Amino acid sequence: MLPSKLGRFASGLQGRARASVSGAARGGLRRAAGCPQRALSLRRSACAGALLRRAAPRQSSTRPSSQTTVDPDEVRRFQSLAGKWWDEQGEFAALHAMNDLRVPFIRDNLLNVHGARHPGKPLAGLRLLDVGCGGGLLSEPLGRLGAHVLGIDPVSDSIHTAQLHASYDPDLCDSVSYRACTLEELSAEEEEEEEGSGHFDAIVASEVVEHLADLETFAFCCSHMLKPGGSLFVTTINKTNLSYALGIVVAEQLLRIVPSGTHDWEKFISPVELERLLESNGFSVQSVQGMLYNPASGAWSWTNSTAINYALHAVKLRDDPRRDPAEEDRGAAAHSSAPRD
Repeated sequence: MLPSKLGRFASGLQGRARASVSGAARGGLRRAAGCPQRALSLRRSACAGALLRRAAPRQSSTRPSSQTTVDPDEVRRFQSLAGKWWDEQGEFAALHAMNDLRVPFIRDNLLNVHGARHPGKPLAGLRLLDVGCGGGLLSEPLGRLGAHVLGIDPVSDSIHTAQLHASYDPDLCDSVSYRACTLEELSAEEEEEEEGSGHFDAIVASEVVEHLADLETFAFCCSHMLKPGGSLFVTTINKTNLSYALGIVVAEQLLRIVPSGTHDWEKFISPVELERLLESNGFSVQSVQGMLYNPASGAWSWTNSTAINYALHAVKLRDDPRRDPAEEDRGAAAHSSAPRD
């Protein structure tokens, strides 16, 4: 009885907030612009420095190395839950149910960009990176759609859980793999390979950004890892009074849908702020769609309001706006002055 009443209470609150919050979010999304050049320059140096934390120093590098996406408190929290990822009635039940929305969201948007590639395996030939993959709840269904998926997570026990579960399905052996590492560590390895950036057709960060220590580093690394025209998919929680009431008070403290302390409201981010961050790192946001969880039925549905949860699809621009025009001018001058036969 209590879940039913709370479900109706949540729907009522969400309905009253829909017009004001959703309208403001959509308007803000249209108005959102890139950050100033000075902030971008600082962000590039700090974020790129984080990419080189594990690499040996190079003569040409003057980047600091203080930024990381990893919050140690979050790592400890998820370490304690690492063996529970595949309990569909446990702490991650809502994430299992979310696959009914997020898997088609990713699949359909990738098909719009790349077209159908193979009957029965619509994502065949595409390379996907699942950031903060946990136990592989999203990596596996994407692999079954034909994509080559690499799931990464800083919690090594979660990666072990993901590897163990995937080993039970022979069809996943060649399509899904996992590594215990951070996004910035993986990006640094790409730099060392000297093959240029952009190895992935899509990056997925589902229910991840609200747990990160530094979203600037996250956005920079995603742009670095994606091919031009590649897609970034994010699902997360808006920063509103309603998201605090339902996402923390109701979900964590009353219904115990997720463990208490799972979320920190201060880390939530609005669609407007997320779009501004992504645009300043070379992305163009294509769509933002609200999501609503019904605790009575345990099911997710799409909604016009982004007041609580939302899904976002962005595409990396083919002409990277982060490129310094002065560098281009110097390169052109050097080319024009080079001796010719």
